[in-house]
Amino acid sequence: MGRSTEQLRVPAVVMPRSRVIGGRAYARRGKYVLFIMPALILVLAVIIFPWIFTVWMSVHDWDIGMERSFLGLENYTKLVQDQRFLESTVRTLYYTALAVVLPAILGVLAAVIFHQDFPFRGLLRGIFIMPLMATPVAIALVWTMMFHPQLGVLNYLLSLVGIPPQLWVYSRDTVIPALVLVDVWHWTPLVMIIVLGGLAALPTEPYESALIDGANQWQMFWHITFPLVLPFLMVAVIIRTIDALKAFDTIFVITQGGPGTASETINIYLYLQAFAFYKIGHASAVVVVFFTIIVIFSLLLLYMRQKTIWT
Repeated sequence: MGRSTEQLRVPAVVMPRSRVIGGRAYARRGKYVLFIMPALILVLAVIIFPWIFTVWMSVHDWDIGMERSFLGLENYTKLVQDQRFLESTVRTLYYTALAVVLPAILGVLAAVIFHQDFPFRGLLRGIFIMPLMATPVAIALVWTMMFHPQLGVLNYLLSLVGIPPQLWVYSRDTVIPALVLVDVWHWTPLVMIIVLGGLAALPTEPYESALIDGANQWQMFWHITFPLVLPFLMVAVIIRTIDALKAFDTIFVITQGGPGTASETINIYLYLQAFAFYKIGHASAVVVVFFTIIVIFSLLLLYMRQKTIWT
């Protein structure tokens, strides 16, 4: 009865500071989620849902105009037995190997040359990268005229040095190398630009030490320049590998996969199955397999690039 109001007051509960801060951070994260939700919904709608739908179509027998039926993995087992698909896969890997190795070699050579100081270097650089400004379809149309056996400028240039005319894209034996020639002309400047940026970032101390030790230009390039610029080159190789694997527009405009099926890559095989023969389920299985191949190559190249990073 005689206790004062102050004695009867219930003491306030003091929350730990870490809990208070954690609660505030959680509340802030909850607010941030509201801002990123539109982007997440867009990604789900544009990227994830089409892939889920593609996988779903790949396990069905679905031809346009016909009722679909569930097949399970039958479309995938048919691919393993499809000689045309297997040949297109080998052809794609062959095309990719040439279209990556040749621009890599020529791009490094061009970068080393343009890294030197000489008159009109800026002008020549600009001329060298001009192929990158053209669209693939426009390039394909120009090269189609150049490849013509009778009217093409390439055979005319060969005749000037006494070489007989070639069939280029009109022969099964030369169609893939001829298409690679177009790709090399188009994409070597990209490799050059990436490697040139790496050369500009190299330290000068190793070169000064090498000069003191009496190293020549080739020894400095092989033992200093190339190892240091290799991470930049690997970036270019990754970009070129992914792009060459999914090459379609240039090849289709020039040859449509011919002569016969001599230049039919996986992408062209996929296009024909889906939009010429209307075999949607079969084409979807090709998409899934093709995507898996690209992911495997990408992961392998990323691992190799990680091994080349300076330590």
